[in-house]
Order: sequence, then structure tokens, then C-alpha cells
Amino acid sequence: MQPEIIETKHKDVRYSWVSTSRFIWACQLVLMIAFIIGGSYALYKHRYKGKPEVDVPTNTLYSPKYK
Repeated sequence: MQPEIIETKHKDVRYSWVSTSRFIWACQLVLMIAFIIGGSYALYKHRYKGKPEVDVPTNTLYSPKYK
């Protein structure tokens, strides 16, 4: 009795360029989405929180007031 030979080369990335390119495309898509979400979160986390209240000395104003 001869053993059954199962052809698996069509599933191996070394032999099938179509499945390899699909896999690489899927990886690129996942990485691009991850970078976009990560960048958006970083921008949200470090966003501008408004104009701070700063005490300005009166002698440095546009119309300075001296003592």
C-alpha cells in the first residue's frame, strides 16, 4: 500500500505568491490602522487645553503703566 500524498504547496507562502501578497497586504492594512489610531490617541492626549491665565507686569504692556 502506498501512502497518500497531500499537496500543500498551494498553502505555503514560499510557493504561492498570491497568498503571500494577500498576507503582506493584510499586515500593511492592520499596521496602518494601528498607526492611525495610535497617532490620533497621542494627539488627543496631548491636545491644547486652553489659554492659561498669565500675570503680566503692567510695565510691559502695550501702553505701560509706571508707578
